[in-house]
Amino acid sequence: MKNLLRNILIAVGILVAVLIAVPFLVSPNQFRPTIEEKLSAALGRQVKVGNMGFSLLSGSLSAEDLVIADDPEFSKSAFLKAQSLKVGVEVMPLIFSRALHVTGIKINKPDVILLRDREGRWNFSSFGSTAGSTSAKQAAGKRSGSGASDLVVKELELSDGRLTVGSTNSAKRSVYDHLNLDASDVSMTSQFPVKLSVKLPGGGSLKLNGKVGPINDGDAALSPLEAELKIKGMDLGASGFLDSNAGLGGQMDSEIALLSKGGKAHAKGNIKLERLQAAKGGSPSSVPINIDLDSNYDLRRSAGALNQGAVKIGNAVAHLAGTFESRGEATILNMKLEGQSMPVQDLQAVLPAVGVVLPKGASLQQGTMSVNLNAQGPSDRLVTTGNVGLYNVKLAGFDLSSKMAALSAFTGMKGGSDTSIEKLTTNLRAAPEGIQASNLDLVMPALGTLTGNGTISSSNALNFKMLAELSSSSGVSSALSGLTGGGGKGSKIPFMIQGTTSDPKFVPDVGGMVGSQLGNLLGGKGKTGNNPTQGLTDALGGLFGKKKNK
Repeated sequence: MKNLLRNILIAVGILVAVLIAVPFLVSPNQFRPTIEEKLSAALGRQVKVGNMGFSLLSGSLSAEDLVIADDPEFSKSAFLKAQSLKVGVEVMPLIFSRALHVTGIKINKPDVILLRDREGRWNFSSFGSTAGSTSAKQAAGKRSGSGASDLVVKELELSDGRLTVGSTNSAKRSVYDHLNLDASDVSMTSQFPVKLSVKLPGGGSLKLNGKVGPINDGDAALSPLEAELKIKGMDLGASGFLDSNAGLGGQMDSEIALLSKGGKAHAKGNIKLERLQAAKGGSPSSVPINIDLDSNYDLRRSAGALNQGAVKIGNAVAHLAGTFESRGEATILNMKLEGQSMPVQDLQAVLPAVGVVLPKGASLQQGTMSVNLNAQGPSDRLVTTGNVGLYNVKLAGFDLSSKMAALSAFTGMKGGSDTSIEKLTTNLRAAPEGIQASNLDLVMPALGTLTGNGTISSSNALNFKMLAELSSSSGVSSALSGLTGGGGKGSKIPFMIQGTTSDPKFVPDVGGMVGSQLGNLLGGKGKTGNNPTQGLTDALGGLFGKKKNK
């Protein structure tokens, strides 16, 4: 028993002695050139590490600093900087044969800068490359015989970092905090699993979980990828993914399956948009918008196609398809949106998001909408053209007769709190400066047919010239018949719509009426005195709420 206890004490003493002696036997800094050489050869970039230490208990080497150079064709600054680095090693080979077998790399609080040039190439594209930039070729020249292609890192971890994204032709940068990356069995020549997460500007998070590799020898950005992408609570205006000048706002949640191979990427999944604002001067939507998408993307051309985009707002469904292309900071779009017989009650909550405002207090109670629109141009100067139609719509809380002031009393047309629209169709051109409406055709059973053209400015100011062709049963035609002495059926009243979309003003175009068709109908004689049109002018002034001249 005494011998056993003595042997244990001797073993413990030897172990303590070894623990004390190892830091003196092993000089950590002697491995610094090897670490720098292996990492530089593997990445095709110059890698520098600072003063190193060794921990026997954790089996790791540590460095005070880490710097990975950028591709000089992008920047003379560092691609990655970190204050500390830990390199896990196999202890026994390190102690007894000075052999460096790396088991893991942990980089704490790294600052990473991603830059994209005018041709769409990223500064990390030349990682491990034997082709491409001059710097990549020079670094790759050291790889022969270095065993860099055989380097396998069992565990790679970046924790609590910062990611800065921008382009070489702009000083604008987007910053993403709390960058974390975990990968295992990392190799340049085989596929390996990876997890990435980052906090988005303005709130929200992005997470990617999948497999990457083998690393493309010509362009690392073209390396095969199979992953699930999840975005939660992304602020569209602050994210940096979209041009803030486009007037976009809102929050986005998304789950997308990504598959990339040979420079061709495919994305399929769904997007949920809340409080969306899709135009300058618009207001956030009060209902969510869900989009099921299927898209292809060419990484070499920085261009893609949306094959299918089912846009769902309640029971209303529209279909979005087209192409998109990145050109520097701009994204060029060519999209088509088509929807038929969509319930207007489901759509009205999203209309303010695209800059369409209903009259104050009004709401769409029934009816359908159809759209056929094409959107083209840079995302911040998008021009949308096409046609829109409303059918059998009830506009509650808006009485057209009251807007025309004396209409009901003068014509016998009964007023009410609602306006019924049998049909409203128009061709539209929407641009940042406002909306142009042409070939507007509005059929209202209580009044007749209204046609015309006009504009809605970016501040929602109205400027329309209209012509009302009255139905024989409207009451208005009977009144005109009494004024003119002619048949009322088919009588036409030119007028203007001014004010704003929330408070439209209907103004008579008396000069236009007197100088054209109705002047001829009077045949040179009117109701009052020597002026054949005075009675009509006064009456129409009353019709639109304009006081008669005394």
